[in-house]
Amino acid sequence: MSVSTLDLRPDSHGGFPALLRQWRQKRRLSQLDLALASDVSQRHVSFLESGRANPSRSMILQLSETLDVPLRERNAWLTAAGFAPLFQIRPLDDPQMGQVMSAVRMMLAAHEPFPAIALDRAWNVLMSNGPFDLLGTMLGEDLWARIGGGQRNLMRLFFHPQGIRPLVTNWATVGPLIWRRACKEAETLGGAEMKAVLAELAPYQDADVLWSAVDTTLNPVMAFQMMVQGQAISMFAIIATLGTAQDVTADELRIETLYPADPVTEALFRNAAAASG
Repeated sequence: MSVSTLDLRPDSHGGFPALLRQWRQKRRLSQLDLALASDVSQRHVSFLESGRANPSRSMILQLSETLDVPLRERNAWLTAAGFAPLFQIRPLDDPQMGQVMSAVRMMLAAHEPFPAIALDRAWNVLMSNGPFDLLGTMLGEDLWARIGGGQRNLMRLFFHPQGIRPLVTNWATVGPLIWRRACKEAETLGGAEMKAVLAELAPYQDADVLWSAVDTTLNPVMAFQMMVQGQAISMFAIIATLGTAQDVTADELRIETLYPADPVTEALFRNAAAASG
């Protein structure tokens, strides 16, 4: 598979029948599979996909729940079928998001002295803790301005020509893994924003590198390794999501915590925290 043949187009919004069929195929389910899982007749699923039957609001919610459709896309289903969207999209500073954002801030602060960030589904950095900001400073004061886009975006950080690829010493191993993870998320989450970022960055990439990772010793996790200002840094990430989100913004939040993969990296961040008081 090559970068040029990867389908980076946003999901089609050609009416409810097309959306239902598209998401069923994403989940690799037959009409019978979906019918059995959602307690609906196969005949009715077929009629919905062909447009011979119109869905009720409850049927849309029932099928989208079975297919684990993200909340933003469930709104698109409802709109396509002529219903009002159900799930709100609140800004991060909305008062009703207060407790959620308080929890996110606590998670980021509790992870110090190691880096942690909150991301949206396009991997834009929404919030960060001090160690992550320190790491960004080590990578260059003008780093985020160099890679453009108007936001701190992790995909641009890794894959933009002015990003950190030259500093990543095991790029041939981790580069393909990061790219494929982003592609998988864009596909399974219906991420039009991530697809746009991937389409922007794809012309800069070497397809042979992105789709054929270098063989390496299998470890419990794959750390990314960098050489920054003469200092070797090795880290791996753990990602957390909100399990009961009923708001689009909350549903799309990702908390990414970075952990040291060796004692040298652990000492680096602990010493930096001690030096800063």
